[in-house]
Amino acid sequence: MTMRKASIAAIEYALPAHEITNDELDRLHPEWRMRDVVRRTGVESRRWCTLEETALDLGVTAAGQLLARLAMPTRAIDSVLFCTQTPDFVMPPNACLLQERLGLSTSVATLDFTHACSGFVYGLYLGKSLIESGAAEHVLLVTAETYSKWISPEDRGPATLFGDGAAATLLSAGAGDISRVFLGTDGAAAGIFCVPAGGARAPRSAATASIVADRHGNARSADHLLMEGAAVLAFVQRAIPPFVEQMLLALGETWESIDLVVFHQASKVTLDALVARLRVPREKVFTNLARVGNTVSASIPIALRDAEQQGRIAPGARVLLVAFGVGMSWAGCLVTWPGRSVRHA
Repeated sequence: MTMRKASIAAIEYALPAHEITNDELDRLHPEWRMRDVVRRTGVESRRWCTLEETALDLGVTAAGQLLARLAMPTRAIDSVLFCTQTPDFVMPPNACLLQERLGLSTSVATLDFTHACSGFVYGLYLGKSLIESGAAEHVLLVTAETYSKWISPEDRGPATLFGDGAAATLLSAGAGDISRVFLGTDGAAAGIFCVPAGGARAPRSAATASIVADRHGNARSADHLLMEGAAVLAFVQRAIPPFVEQMLLALGETWESIDLVVFHQASKVTLDALVARLRVPREKVFTNLARVGNTVSASIPIALRDAEQQGRIAPGARVLLVAFGVGMSWAGCLVTWPGRSVRHA
């Protein structure tokens, strides 16, 4: 018996209309020295949601575009995976709300998970498992984040780095173009990248809403995103290069056998450090940080779709995906880019 295998069928994405340029941030915060900041972040512009716009809204738009491009009936989707750290509500899950908004079958399986920066590759792991076990035929993976809602406007690091966005990826039973997925976790480092308040452990209160400035002059409360940039970079430099080297060894691959590498779009300084440490040929590394910023769990699929539209990925191309971030967590795999139509009933 031939084993069922999972494939990436197609990707679409959606960005908010509201653009925040570096010129705008420079006018608001001349002390930030945006010309110096961009050398480290690599971000020239990013999109942020309005107060009324959410990750669910972006996810619905991206998924609608995906189903329309593939001419896929909603009844063909049998599983929905929704990765976000900015859900509409504490409960119910975004995946349940997406089912109603898209008009999917009430027999569809739905699941939310919150793995942020490594979420797309973790989603491939989950979707691949569902398909190869026979539990699903077509899995809709939505990765959507609106970190702008957690960012203090007076905190230079997050405000200059992150953008909002959503991607919708269809995983289907097919010829098999997703390798074994490699995963890792180190919860001991969780505190260097988090939102300290707002959950059951530390509910929001007047005290957590109090704004405090750090030694660099960045002001935030415990309700805002806390990102210790130097510590995050040190973690990535320590954990990710050996992880990638071990993954390549296990897969029997070299940089010569890989056509393109897509890292999580963390920041320019992070990507430069990884490329140098791993000795990746620069021409094989794709980045779209300048245009959209770090879109967290949506960063890799948005980059993949951009690379496809720019002609950097052709059918049959072998693309290495490497994700890392909140948790701290990391994940990677090798995919072969699809070149065939999706079959559906």
